[in-house]
Parts: sequence; structure tokens; C-alpha cells
Amino acid sequence: MKFLRSLLRKIWLFVNGIRIVLLNVIFFSILILIIAMISSGEDVPQVPEDSLLVLNLRGNLVEEETYISPADLFFQEAFNSGADMPEVNLYHLLSTIDEAAQDDRINGIVLDLRYFAGGGLSKMMLVGDHLNAFRDTGKPVIAVGDYYTQNQYFLASHADTIYLNPMGAVALDGLHYYQMYFKDLLENLKINPHIFQVGQYKSAVEPFMRDDMSEEAREANEAWLNEQWTSFLNGVQRNRNLDSQITSGQIDDYMNLLSQANNNQAQFAIAANLVDDLRSREGMRSELINLSGLDTDKNTYRHITYNDYLRALRSSASPIQDAMDNRPRVEVIVGRGVIMDGSRRAGEIGGDTLAAQLRDARHDNDVKAVVVRIDSPGGSAFASEIIRQEVLELRKAGKPVIASMSSTAASGGYWIAAGADEIIAAPTTITGSIGVFGLLMTFEDSLDYIGINTDGLSTTELPYLNLGKSLDPAAEHMIQSSIEQTYTDFLELVAEARNMSPAAVHEVAQGRVWTGQAALDRGLVDALGEIDLAIARAATLAELDEDEFKVGWPEAPVSPFEAFLAEMFGTAAAWMPKQEANTPTGMAEKALMQVWQDVKILNEFTAPDGVYIRCLQCKVD
Repeated sequence: MKFLRSLLRKIWLFVNGIRIVLLNVIFFSILILIIAMISSGEDVPQVPEDSLLVLNLRGNLVEEETYISPADLFFQEAFNSGADMPEVNLYHLLSTIDEAAQDDRINGIVLDLRYFAGGGLSKMMLVGDHLNAFRDTGKPVIAVGDYYTQNQYFLASHADTIYLNPMGAVALDGLHYYQMYFKDLLENLKINPHIFQVGQYKSAVEPFMRDDMSEEAREANEAWLNEQWTSFLNGVQRNRNLDSQITSGQIDDYMNLLSQANNNQAQFAIAANLVDDLRSREGMRSELINLSGLDTDKNTYRHITYNDYLRALRSSASPIQDAMDNRPRVEVIVGRGVIMDGSRRAGEIGGDTLAAQLRDARHDNDVKAVVVRIDSPGGSAFASEIIRQEVLELRKAGKPVIASMSSTAASGGYWIAAGADEIIAAPTTITGSIGVFGLLMTFEDSLDYIGINTDGLSTTELPYLNLGKSLDPAAEHMIQSSIEQTYTDFLELVAEARNMSPAAVHEVAQGRVWTGQAALDRGLVDALGEIDLAIARAATLAELDEDEFKVGWPEAPVSPFEAFLAEMFGTAAAWMPKQEANTPTGMAEKALMQVWQDVKILNEFTAPDGVYIRCLQCKVD
């Protein structure tokens, strides 16, 4: 026993020593960072005269960035372990382009899109419009790249000149929608899916009950996907006079043009007028030096990158002047992501969170109207209704509400929009999907197979959901009845909002997906346009003249402690070496990410009643 006590004491002294060392390292590291933050002012980037703004965008365009704590953000940047996909705030990008257009120090824009991933056709079209407005000032836009993916090329097509590496290529192979199906997997794992649905086209649950796409789903998906592709091509061809053989979508046309280019992808891009010239990286750099001059310190062209320019603009802004602007506001409230119950951080829509934001706007006397910007495939029916109720309360309070649809506003996203005074969609918005489904998994056969049995008792005969037991027929009846009632409620609230009969709504509902243009043709939205139109309409309904109001853009709520950490870690990050964006590039990495994206959807089925208004097919590759 004495030996054991001695051994345990030595082990404890060793573990405790390690603990003390680690705590001291953390303590002194934080102390050094605090001292550095206090002793050094913020390193504000300087904008060189006669320079080029390099839009080196990384990741997806988003309506608002997914929340990341300041500490996590610092360590991601420090150790190059960033998020699965970086994000670019759409409105920060648009305002940066607009500022650069009026900035005499900026002579042009360089599009460096090698890490740009896309983020929805409507958002990319909005960026393209602002790039065109920049060009209208007489300043050039130049795209440089070794290779252009389809999304990258859409933005590049808005440039005056597109350079491509002689070993490069341009991808223009159409839009694709593919879904993984799990019926056989669930059978092999002896997992029993219990599926409840309403609507001929409500294909959200098909991956769990089929091994392939149903004919109804194929018909609906083909319709909206073709409309999206037509809009994509029209957007490119407004800027580039492309060879018809590249836009026909026919393999014979494509191969004929490739054969004429001696099967050289770069020459193929020249022949199809996809790009203007082939240049090596040094050749591109030389052209940009000719345009902006030589930066002798860095031995390259005079330029400033997107994030540095954004920081420079923010440092010159006057928070005091903004605080003294006491004009009434049109408040923009963003709902981005899957709709889930409870409170959620940015990147997901929490029913309680978004409802609270709407309620705050209702009680804020400076807010005279609200624009709800929706970028969501839907989710929990209950959470969607909680949000819609707050939209209605805003209107009762005399504050107009305009729903502005971004790239996607389907199912639960449309449920929320239906509560607004008006709905404005982009022509390429994916919307509709007015349908309801339920999904539950039980594991009684899986557990039995590995030797686990479930038994117990209940004080009533009422059905009780136990994932280790078969679903009671009474429970199945109750859930299906709830699904059907929710669908009826959906039809009725849309009918009332759109001045249609429930039968007429049913004809365009049944879970079918529509583009914004098709939704307008069927009376589901009021107009086609972007968020600027929604803001103008909100101001008009609130009887505000153009110079009588300001726009309240969303800002992530930050606690004082989080603000302190952000400042501290931001100072420390300036010491760290610059890292490239952590974006998936390899085939295996992309494939695994696709599998993970499809599988992790199951984590988003959290509604306690198991009832969802969600569009799983509202995605485009």
C-alpha cells in the first residue's frame, strides 16, 4: 500500500507539473498579447497612389458570415486550419467595389479568383453589376488566372480583359444537381426510416426512401435547373460574344471546337472567345506593372489586396458621424441558413434569434420599415412560424416589411416571406417548394442485431417515441395527420397573403421548386429585383423620401469580452506569417466534403415535432 501511495504521489506531481507549465505558458502568452495590443497602434494598410485593387476573393459569397469566436478565428489563421470553406460578405464586397470606383488612388481592379468558390447565381450577378458600374467610370477590370472554374469565370466575364495561363483552361460545362441516396445503406445498417410527406414534388425525403430520383422530382428539377443555366449563359454573353458551339451544350459542338484547337484547352478558350489572351504569370504581372507602375519594395505592380483595402476604408470611417446621423432607418435583417428551433449563431437561422431581431426592430422608434433578406432552404415548420408571427406583429405596429429573396428562399424561407407586405425575388432565386414532410429514424433492428433489446412500461396508452422501438401505428397516424394539417396551414397562409384560393396555391405548391421568374409568373412574388429595390419599396411604404432615411445593415452582436478578444487576437495575428486560404482543392478532399455535406444534413433535423418545411434539392453544382 505504501508503494502504491508513493507511485500515485509521483504520478500526481508529474501531471500537476505539466498542468502548471501549461497554465504559465497560456498566462504569459496572453499577457504578452495584451502588452502588444496596448503598446502598438493598429497597423492600418496604406493605399498606394495609382494602384490596382486586387479582389483576391476566398470561399463562398454569403449574406452574412458564419459566426466564429475570436479565439477560434485567431488559431485558424495562425495554424492554417481554417473553416471548411472561407466566406466573403456580399455587402462588404459590393461597398468596396463602389468605394474603389470613386477613389482616385485606385486605377483599376484585378480579379484574382483562384480561391473563389461561388455562392449562388443571384449574388454573383449582383457583384457583376457592380463590376460593370466600376468599368463605367473608365477604370479597367482585368481578370488573371491559371484556370477558371465555372463560377470564377462568371465573375471574370465582367472584366475588360481576361488573361489565361497557356497551360490553363476554362470550365463551362453546365449546372448540375446530384444527390446521394441512402436507402440501401439504411437497409444494410438495419435502420428503419419513417417518412411522412405531402406534395407530389416534395422530394426532400427521397434520399432516405429511394436509390434514385423519382420522375416527378426529375421533371421539376430539370425545369428550374435549365432556367438557371439560361440565366447564367445570358449573364456571360452580355459581356462576351461567345462561340455558339460552346453555349449549345452539345458534346459534338464542343468536341469539334476542341479538335480545331488541336485539343489544347487554352487555345480552345481563345477560339471560343472565352478569354482575350494567353499569358504566363510573369507575363500577366508585366502587363499589370505597365498599367499601374512598379512597386520597387515588392518588385511587383502597385496594388492593395481586398482585405487590406477594406481595413483601410474602415479605419477612415467616422463612427461619431454615423452615431450623430439621427435619420429614421430602414432596417435590413438577414436570415441565412437552415431554419432551426431555438437560438442560433450567424450561419443558421434560429427561430428565437431571428424573431428577437424582428421584435427589437418593432420596439425601436428609429426603425420605420424592415427588409427581411432571406437566403434559406427552410427547415423547422415551428421555427418558421415563430418568425412569421413577428413579421406580422411588425406590420400591425405600422412598420412595413419587405421580403427580399437572395439565392434561395424555399419552403420555410417562403413561409417567412409570405408574412411580408411584399415579396421581391431575383430572377434566379430558387423559391417555392411549398410542401411539408416528416422524418424519423428508429434503430430497433440495428440494436437487436448487435444484441441490445429495449423494454419498459408507460403510464398511458398514448404513443411515445423511443428510437430503440418500432414506431407505434398510432404515432404514425398522428405524425401524418400533423404533416397534412401543416400543409393545409401552409396553403391557407400563402392563399391569404397572395390573394389566391388554397386550391390555386395547391396547383403551384406540392413541394415544387420554382425560379424567381417562374414564381412571379405564378403570383408567388410581387416583383423581380435585388435588395436595393426592396429597400426602396420599404421606404416608399413607410412614406420616407430618398434623403430622409438611412439603411441599418446587420452587424453581428458581440459581447464586450468577445470585442476584447477580437482586438487582442487581431493584434497578435498581425505578427503571424500570412497563410493561404484553406480551401479544398484535391479530388479526394472535395469528394469527402460532398459526402459529409450530404450526411450532416441529418444533424439539422432537430424539430421536436418532426415536421419540416425544407428544400433539400435547392442546391446547384
